[in-house]
Order: sequence, then structure tokens, then C-alpha cells
Amino acid sequence: MNPRFDYFRSQIGQSMAQSISGVGRWLNGTLRIVEAERMVADYLIRDDMVNPVSVLHGGAASAILDDLCGMLVFALGREYGYTSVNLNMDFLNPARQGETLTAEARLIRAGRNIIHVEGRLTNAEGKLIAKCSTNLVQTGLKLSF
Repeated sequence: MNPRFDYFRSQIGQSMAQSISGVGRWLNGTLRIVEAERMVADYLIRDDMVNPVSVLHGGAASAILDDLCGMLVFALGREYGYTSVNLNMDFLNPARQGETLTAEARLIRAGRNIIHVEGRLTNAEGKLIAKCSTNLVQTGLKLSF
């Protein structure tokens, strides 16, 4: 039994306004799929997520993928917390304010100390907006939840 995984499964279809992550609350996505090695969520691109020409800011795109990748790792139920050591982003197409984007995080390799995850951000037509790869390293912080 993994209570973290079960928690995320119970949140499918719900707003992330109550996320344990402050950034997650700000992004306020909606979980759509929670699987052992994959999570998918939708995000509405709001005014506070865009640059002066109403296009999704690269930092906001990075935050979406970093947060979802982190959630996927947290849901693995490991005894210790993990933190990002890198986040390699590619920004491939613009997304505009008012669009709803779908983010997907996939577990690629879960080692004992390093976990590798890849993420994709697509629009409603399936066009790739941004993608990432990230490595998270085990910390000394023991998790209680």
C-alpha cells in the first residue's frame, strides 16, 4: 500500500488548489491520470502565467513540468524526499493565454539515489509546446506522509 499514490489517485478530476506545493497551488492544474509511472494534468494558461505578448512564459512552462515531475516522484512512496538537480527544457511552440495545456510526466528510470523523469506539455491539438528531462536526487529528509 502506498498512501501517497492513493492520495493522488483520489485527486483525479480535482483542482490542485489544495496542493501541498505552493507552486502547485499557484499553477492550479487538474489531475487527469495517475499511474505508477505516469501522471497527466491539465493547466489553464492565465494572465499571471504569460509574458507581455500573452504567450506562456518559459518559467511558467518550466514550473508546470517541474511540479508534475516532482509529484510523480513523490507518489512513488519513497522513504526520503527527492529534489531536482537539473531540469533541461526545450521550448518548441508558443501557447497563448486562455489555452488549456496538458502536461505529462513519465518515469524513465528509478534508481536508489537518482530518479530520471521526462515531461511533455501539449496543446488541445496535440502540438508539443515544451518538453523536459530532469534528474532528482534523494535527500536526507525523511518523509512522514
